[in-house]
Order: sequence, then structure tokens, then C-alpha cells
Amino acid sequence: MILSPIEQSIKQKIEAVGTPLRDWDIRINRGILTGYNEAFIIDKKTRDELIKKDPKSAEIIRPILRGKDIKRYSYDFADKYLITTYNEYADDNGIVHPSIDIKDYPTIKEHLDYYWQQINKRQDKGDTPYNLRRCAYMDDFNKPKIVFSRISGNEPCFALDNASCMMNDTAYMILGDNLEYLLHKLCSPEYWFAFRRFYMGGGIEKEFKLDNLKNLPIPMPNSQELRLTSEERQLISLADNS
Repeated sequence: MILSPIEQSIKQKIEAVGTPLRDWDIRINRGILTGYNEAFIIDKKTRDELIKKDPKSAEIIRPILRGKDIKRYSYDFADKYLITTYNEYADDNGIVHPSIDIKDYPTIKEHLDYYWQQINKRQDKGDTPYNLRRCAYMDDFNKPKIVFSRISGNEPCFALDNASCMMNDTAYMILGDNLEYLLHKLCSPEYWFAFRRFYMGGGIEKEFKLDNLKNLPIPMPNSQELRLTSEERQLISLADNS
């Protein structure tokens, strides 16, 4: 990559004041791999039918975001839901959550049995074909997080999710402290330009590579910078509730 003198100066200044995201106290993880989305990701009509037949089904049906749903500061929820038949995992408190036993959810089992041939032969499965593959960070989906698409658009598409949404593998999530501050930096024209020009890397056009994103240097916030203006907070609130 050949940079002009002005671009070289901009890059040097950014790196002089910023800290690469890999050195922040944050976690960046991919969404869920189901191995067969047609079975595990359902629309609102199917969700409502499953819950009507057995209200217990609601316990493991979660709203899900896809990469294409995520916009700048917001996301368009498409009324898609994930059948979250998770495999055993331990949460941040060390509490072990056993794998979902499909026998406890007969209506969900009936739905998944329709796709038995496909879910049985998939590679990404858990203890049984009914279970999702093991995900060590399953608990993170329940927390506030920044979400973003694996494929970038023409603008920075990062949003704050406070609704405990799941995500499929076309999206990523960032967890840690100072998420509002980081969100504003990631959505700013300056850092969007810097990432695309200096850190995007090659490969599939517009595809985020996590290693490249982790190289993006952003200044650590000080106490003054953490005092978001009322307009900024209002923007986040409006986007989060839209």
C-alpha cells in the first residue's frame, strides 16, 4: 500500500495517540454458527406458533441479528429468532449451564425433526444434532455489547445492543467497558477512513478481518471524554429504541 505524504502523516498521528484495540480490555467475538440456519433461525410467525403450542418454548427462542440488519448507531430488527438449544457452557461466575435437553421442549423437537437429515449431518453441532455447537462465550450475548457486520457497507455500521440479542456468524460483538465512547469512535468519519485506508487489509472486498480491526489505534478515554454530551446520549438512546 502506497500512502501519500498527507496520509502518512495522518497515520503517524493516529498511531502516536491511539492504542490498538487488541491492547484494550475488550473482547471481540463472532456470532453463532448454527450449521443449518433454515432449521434454527425462524421468523416471527413460526416463533408465535411454537410458543402457542407450548409456552415453554419461549425459554429458548431468542431474537437474533444478522450482519445486514446492523446500521450506523442502530439496527433494523427483522423479526428473526434463534432456537437457542445451546451446548453446555460456564458463565462468568463459573456456573455451568448444562446442554439443553430437547426432550424438555417437544414442540421445538418436532420443528427440528422436520430438518433431521440436514441437522444430523452438519459439522457445527453439539452433544446431539438438536444442540448448537459449543460456544464458550454464550453468556456474552446476554450483556450490553457493540455489534457490527462481518461485511462493511459504505459507512461505519456499528451499534449498541442492550436487548440481549443473539447474532449469527455474519456479525461480531465487542464487550468491555466504555462501549459508548468506543462506539462513537468507531462510527466517526475519521476512524472509518483510517480503518479502510490503513488497516482494512486485502481479501474479500469490504470484509472485516478481526486481526485487522484489532490493529486500529484509538485513544484510551479520559474522564472528560467519557462525559458524553446530551446530544450524543440522545442519539444512542433513540437508535437503541428504534
